[in-house]
Amino acid sequence: MQRAIPEWRFVPMTEPHGRDICTWRYPEPYAVFNWSPWDELAEGPSEFADPLLREEQFESVLDAGGALLGFAQFFPIAGWTRLGLGLHPDLCGQGLGPSFTRAIAGRAMQRNPLNKIDLEVMTSNTRAIRTYLKAGFVISDTYVRATPTVPAEFHCMVYEGDSPPGMIY
Repeated sequence: MQRAIPEWRFVPMTEPHGRDICTWRYPEPYAVFNWSPWDELAEGPSEFADPLLREEQFESVLDAGGALLGFAQFFPIAGWTRLGLGLHPDLCGQGLGPSFTRAIAGRAMQRNPLNKIDLEVMTSNTRAIRTYLKAGFVISDTYVRATPTVPAEFHCMVYEGDSPPGMIY
């Protein structure tokens, strides 16, 4: 069943948002995208548990009522913004992915209008690849790189779409 497309609101990611994201659990074969518990991330601190990194690179995506729907990471690489993103597991598979991804690409263009936008996706993640293609990304390269567990094959996908309407920042 396809849900109505929500209004994607981008706000600074807070520690409570990060703690909540760490509790999300994706089913197999997507469980590889589950985050470690907050306390483990905070020991580093790493990723969005690092307050400076959270402030510089991460935003939460909320609905009009303030519910946390997902998050975006805007990682700067000379002339590029590399996206990281996560949609709440309860919302996956409902047709929201392309709109969510376009909204994040549009937000990246607002944050750094001169940057090109890309993302990396494991070649085995066919659901995400279909979503990213529908959202305006194209595969530009394929390579093997390390992951926390084993080397894996990835596509680099570059955004060739336009900024979507209906985003609130």
